[in-house]
Amino acid sequence: MGTIESLKKFALSAPQSPGVYFWKDQQGTILYIGKAVSLKNRLLSYFSSKSPYKVRFILKHAETIDWIQTDNEYDALLLENNLIKQYTPRYNVNLKDGKTYPSIKITNEQFPRIFRTRTIVKDGSIYYGPFPSADIIDKYLSIIKKLFPLRYCKTLRKREAPCLYYHIGKCSAPCAGKISQEAYMHYIEQVKLLLEGNTNMLLEQLTTKMHELAQAMEYEKAAQYRDIIVSLETFRYENPVMDFSEDSHDVIAWKKDHALLTIIVFQFRNGKMINRDLFRETYAGAEEDALQEFILSYYNTSNKIPGRIIMKTIPDQELLVQYFKEQFNTDVELKEPESSREESSRALAEFNAIEDIRHRRKETGFFEGMNALLSVLSLPKQPEKIICMDIAHLGGKYTVASVVQFYNGIPDKKSYRLYKIRSLNGAIDDYESIREATARHFMKIINQEEANLPDLFVVDGGLGQVHAVRDILTSLKIDIPLIGLAKEQETIIQPDGNTIQLEHTNPALQLIVALRDEAHRFATKTNQIQRKHAATTSVFSAIKGIGAKKSAYLLKELKTLDAVAEADTAYIQNLLHISKEQAEAVKAQAVKLLQNDKSGNSNDTI
Repeated sequence: MGTIESLKKFALSAPQSPGVYFWKDQQGTILYIGKAVSLKNRLLSYFSSKSPYKVRFILKHAETIDWIQTDNEYDALLLENNLIKQYTPRYNVNLKDGKTYPSIKITNEQFPRIFRTRTIVKDGSIYYGPFPSADIIDKYLSIIKKLFPLRYCKTLRKREAPCLYYHIGKCSAPCAGKISQEAYMHYIEQVKLLLEGNTNMLLEQLTTKMHELAQAMEYEKAAQYRDIIVSLETFRYENPVMDFSEDSHDVIAWKKDHALLTIIVFQFRNGKMINRDLFRETYAGAEEDALQEFILSYYNTSNKIPGRIIMKTIPDQELLVQYFKEQFNTDVELKEPESSREESSRALAEFNAIEDIRHRRKETGFFEGMNALLSVLSLPKQPEKIICMDIAHLGGKYTVASVVQFYNGIPDKKSYRLYKIRSLNGAIDDYESIREATARHFMKIINQEEANLPDLFVVDGGLGQVHAVRDILTSLKIDIPLIGLAKEQETIIQPDGNTIQLEHTNPALQLIVALRDEAHRFATKTNQIQRKHAATTSVFSAIKGIGAKKSAYLLKELKTLDAVAEADTAYIQNLLHISKEQAEAVKAQAVKLLQNDKSGNSNDTI
């Protein structure tokens, strides 16, 4: 394998003229093909300290460099495109379709069920989609659940008495014969109207029902219909799947994370999104090169080329316009988004690309980060197992410590641990919280005689937090690498007080930040649940005849404030063995709490 020094020396001999270059391995197999205005400048850029990932992925296997000179950059573009198609090098864009977009499924049953799926089965079911993101589907399903009392259970079995969902008005209980098939299918037909975009008739029906309830002085139910109407109208106009323009255009967005590249294409024809394509690549070259290669490979027939292609940045715009004109006799406008509708579509495509990269990163792990940490921290071995601790509290109350673990760069959720801090008695002391949590965590390991200690301990905080951990580890005679991560500048803090400041693009820092963010999320979520549970229990306990035990039992059974607010009064009365007036007071308190919940997280488990 050629050394970096020998390859760089050879690159120095390259001409300054335009052309196409090749990276080859020891067997002469082409690893990567690229074009350049100046072959020498482009090849030397691979050895720049600003391009460590290119060097890592290509030079790791490269043996030689070769090139072909051309008269101009446009000829280099054509030659590069033809050679990539001919050789399909490992590190070029090869259009591997990774499309996994979700759809909404209405099952082919006597009483159909509606849910999200990524698998299309020819079983007579009806599918709507695919949708460009799960978020859009979740909004649809949320509206459907509010509007129509359809079944939740996967398997419909006959029951003598309906389940909880029937009592809180969320299911019509076909399992218990509480609704006829004809009435149930009427709900399904209304759902179809919604999913097909025919919302005008549905909105009229909802508005009529709202007015009827208001005239009958059932103001609470009328307000629920009002909120549903507002949500439906807002979602209808915010949904970027409809473009409302009559021309044909594509929207392209992408996300590159080191060698991982995801490209999304939304195809709009006559104002409607007719197709969504997702392509996953492992690409070692520059981002602008990847985009150009993708465009040349993706638009390979004239009937696929739209009148406009919308992107955030456009690589070699004049060359691409010339290419489409000469190769396909087609005039194409490459442009950045101008209207809010175009930007909304582009932002949605980009969001999908970002989410796909996150998903891929979870699958593949932060392997670059592990290697980088080995070097940056001078660790004795590669840190396969890394743990991170964070503390969360509210004014000294509900203090919890989280310990999360990444194994081979991937979150190992079965190893996550939470510790409710017992030693503070309401005091605010992060250092003591860290000491207690560290002692409990490692005493558990010692008592279980687990020799598999972490390869690195990260604590959220500065030198004080690091020393708090060190005190406990020293007393337990545990010797493992330890660092802190200070939030403001994302500075790495070592036990001796030395600091390390890395670029935000450094994979070592990205791995540590991902750990810290996950530990923070885990701790904060638990803290919020404890606070909300305590506050809600306290409110219900204040009702005469409803003590702490009944309040806790109510929340255990119904799970969410929404469920309490929507439950039948009789159901609450029978559940807690209380009077009708007390049950009504419980419902009223739940409604009041929901109205005061400005965060909009009323469905969080409490």
